[in-house]
Amino acid sequence: MRRALTLSFVLVVAAAIAWAADETLGTWKYNTAKSKGVAGASPITNLTLTREAIDGGVKTTGKGERADGTKIDTVTTAKYDGKPVTVTGTGLAYDTVATKQVNANTVTEERTKQGTKYRVTARRVVSADGKTMTVTMKGNDADGKPISSTVVWDRQ
Repeated sequence: MRRALTLSFVLVVAAAIAWAADETLGTWKYNTAKSKGVAGASPITNLTLTREAIDGGVKTTGKGERADGTKIDTVTTAKYDGKPVTVTGTGLAYDTVATKQVNANTVTEERTKQGTKYRVTARRVVSADGKTMTVTMKGNDADGKPISSTVVWDRQ
């Protein structure tokens, strides 16, 4: 019995340590050469993403521009509980995101745009060396048409 309790305690502590880490935090620069954007959308020419730890989640700030001159300027504060929160600002196709942390290197997001058929699942994975973050996205655009993209970020 004592051995089982000790093992349970060790597992709980290990899980708590694993969940506390988040390799997606930091400042990231959009890699235009390695990224494949959504067909039909104006390509991103530059974008910097800053992800900061908050209690149980992340504050994400994005600033940049698209080829057509559209500014990207957004802020999102989300817990890793999978509950939808509002994305404030301009330049993105979605206005709501629900975020979950899978492990220290992986975060998933459900992105939606209210009043449309836009719904995308995104998976954000940081490489083993911590220098690159790749986000794969798949879902439907505002008209319900299938879309997908792969975005590569370089740690700054």
